Amino acid sequence: MHPGQTLNISEEKFKMSVYLDKQNRRIRVDDYLGNLLSVLDKAEKLAMQENADKLIIKGRKEHFIQLIEHGYRFEASIDGYFLGSDCFFFSKFLSDERKKSANWMQEDGIIKSIYHLAEPSQTINPPNDYVLKKMDESYAVELAQLYKTVFQIYPTPLNDPEYIVHTMQEGTIYFGFVLDGHVVSAASAELNTFYKNAELTDCATLKEHRKHGLMKILLDRLEQELIGNGIYCAYSIARALSFGMNAVLHQLGYAYRGRLVNNVYIYDKIENMNVWVKDLAKPPNFGQ
Repeated sequence: MHPGQTLNISEEKFKMSVYLDKQNRRIRVDDYLGNLLSVLDKAEKLAMQENADKLIIKGRKEHFIQLIEHGYRFEASIDGYFLGSDCFFFSKFLSDERKKSANWMQEDGIIKSIYHLAEPSQTINPPNDYVLKKMDESYAVELAQLYKTVFQIYPTPLNDPEYIVHTMQEGTIYFGFVLDGHVVSAASAELNTFYKNAELTDCATLKEHRKHGLMKILLDRLEQELIGNGIYCAYSIARALSFGMNAVLHQLGYAYRGRLVNNVYIYDKIENMNVWVKDLAKPPNFGQ
């Protein structure tokens, strides 16, 4: 059902949770306890076995320098990810090709121009025939159709209604706009109830409906849902080449925290992804 596989490994000196992501040719250490060097050694062996060419560690603050010492490169961070303690994304590239980034300067330019945008004005409600709804399993086929139309390739199989139902059963919350019985825009929040954080993701709007600012409304609604669940650490990982999505996050008060190089296959190629974070417990401050 899942595009990859999570392994929970427990050995004498350490415990770790590793996500094997075959589709994106990468391995991600999502959590670890105990001896860091043993964790890295195990992760690197797994990466070789899996023929992965990117290894990602969600590191802790106290291991920042140690990870650099062992050849890992800091890429991005998420404030308050681990029950209020920050998470640091470190990567080791296992091929020269995976490390090359052709669009870096263009993506820097996008971030720079976003910071020059005017402060957000009041969100304008879309026309009345757009209905905002919390999506249940009965919308799985419609959601799959939306994702299939918007994305040629996606890091997870969102074009499969069964996969969407599975994520809903695991606690992912979807909101969407329905027009004439069809879902034309949607976004989701993937909750980590143990560490009390959530990723706002799977943002898609059909091209002809993008002028109404639907995504801003959906993300704002998802934030209210998270606050209701006692989750205040919200983050989103957006295509670095997408001016629109990065602008939406900035205007909703998210702060830019770095770029993950050649992170996932999306649209028609492997892409860099920007990390944005927001503390939902803080009053909005758009002037940063």
